Amino acid sequence: MNYKRSSALFAQAEMVIPGGVNSPVRAFKAVGGTPIFVKEAKGAYLYDEDGNRLIDYINSWGPMILGHAYEPVVDAVVDKAKKGTSFGMPTEIETKIAELAVSMVPNIDKIRFVNSGTEACMSAVRLARGFTGKDKIIKFAGCYHGHSDSFLIQAGSGAITFGTPNSPGVTQGTAKDTLLARYNDIENVSQLIEANKDEIACVIIEPVAGNMGCIPPKNEFLKGLRDLCNANNILLVFDEVMTGFRLAKGGAQELFNINADIVCFGKVIGGGLPVGAFAARNEIMNYLAPLGPVYQAGTLSGNPLAMAAGLAMLNELNNDVEIFNRLEEKTAYLHEGIAKVLSDNNIVYTINRVGSMISVHFDEGEVVDFETATKGNNETFKKFFHGLLNEGVYIAPSAFETWFITDALTYKDLDYTIEAIDKVAKTL
Repeated sequence: MNYKRSSALFAQAEMVIPGGVNSPVRAFKAVGGTPIFVKEAKGAYLYDEDGNRLIDYINSWGPMILGHAYEPVVDAVVDKAKKGTSFGMPTEIETKIAELAVSMVPNIDKIRFVNSGTEACMSAVRLARGFTGKDKIIKFAGCYHGHSDSFLIQAGSGAITFGTPNSPGVTQGTAKDTLLARYNDIENVSQLIEANKDEIACVIIEPVAGNMGCIPPKNEFLKGLRDLCNANNILLVFDEVMTGFRLAKGGAQELFNINADIVCFGKVIGGGLPVGAFAARNEIMNYLAPLGPVYQAGTLSGNPLAMAAGLAMLNELNNDVEIFNRLEEKTAYLHEGIAKVLSDNNIVYTINRVGSMISVHFDEGEVVDFETATKGNNETFKKFFHGLLNEGVYIAPSAFETWFITDALTYKDLDYTIEAIDKVAKTL
């Protein structure tokens, strides 16, 4: 495929935007080459500036569950934009989408809209600290909760040591309050809690990890976290930026039958527009200003365009009783096809899948946490990525990202993808 115009646009962007991109993973640093510049998208397809059509498996990193430019969502945004794009004042549609979200998601009474998943997770942690009166948090290596300072922490040397910043600009003072645990290792979490008795405000986790590839929680892991939090007066925070309204109507809480204390959502709740939200039961949410002492604010929070898109999206997901079954069936079909062609071509691999999230790891061992995820052959992944790109299939430009399946994908698209993987596998 020809990417001449994308290359020229990237060179132009590098002159005025750091690294030529507004989010680092877009720069293709993990896979090499030049980023693809998208011109438009429809359904399951991206159309780039060079006129290439690509089958899309990132779907704006998750929210395009119904496909790009889904007509009811687009119509809702256009209609709302004609009446004004931002007011910084309350609107009725904020209440409507709040009522719908609360009706769909278990164990929440109130929801606060913000402008991104990062902001939602940052605010959830502040709320947890304010509610519990404790300062420390536990996060998991390989889980990504946005670029707030509290989350940009790498591992210390043991269960009782503090994390250290993994980005300049994050202070040691911030890092000391973030403890890093191993995903799927309940004993490790227990050790951290015991070593920091009565100091931990919350445990924050992606209930299905999506930022080290797709990694499911082991049996009883989430229940173990719930039990530990209950026993130690710690709030359990589910970052459902990826899983919310995707794995089930009520997200991971519904799928795994585990109640979190605070739940964070991302752009899916705005139909793919820049938006986020966090939600909890009344006693926690009432700690937020203006009712309570924990301050959080945003001029564009609940802006009418995002609320209109989100309401249209959630209504579709709420009313289509088969949507999540269809997504899971398509993902299972893709999983089976990929496994067959990789096995037939003697490629070492592991595939992880939960619902409509799936990832291919080029390692034969079980992938259960960040450490095992890093054992995959990254050179093989680079060839895999570029091989698929040349066949018109776009997956995330990183071995540490899940793929997202959209309902707009047809079985013809899935068959084409499997055939493309077969072609690429023969070259690996």
